[in-house]
Amino acid sequence: MAIRKSNKSPQTSALKQIVKRCSSFGKKNGYDQDGLPDDVPKGHFAVYVGENRSRYIIPISWLDRPEFQSLLQRAEEEFGFKHGMGLTIPCEEVVFRSLTEMIR
Repeated sequence: MAIRKSNKSPQTSALKQIVKRCSSFGKKNGYDQDGLPDDVPKGHFAVYVGENRSRYIIPISWLDRPEFQSLLQRAEEEFGFKHGMGLTIPCEEVVFRSLTEMIR
């Protein structure tokens, strides 16, 4: 009997929890059970960017993009993934907007 090792990293598990918390999965009647707003379309999640923590709604598919993964690594290094503030991306808004235009 062979033992299969999971190729999932701890970061992948943390990202799944963040996406579930920040996305539209499981939300009802405007708010979910945790009181999070229901204005995030299915298949998207919210991130907060810049000094003013401006909120952006982005597609979950971007999690596979190397450009976005780089930002996630920076977020993990600076803030960690275990905080209640939502997924905060540590870069200037202008840089983030430029990146989103390239990804689209």
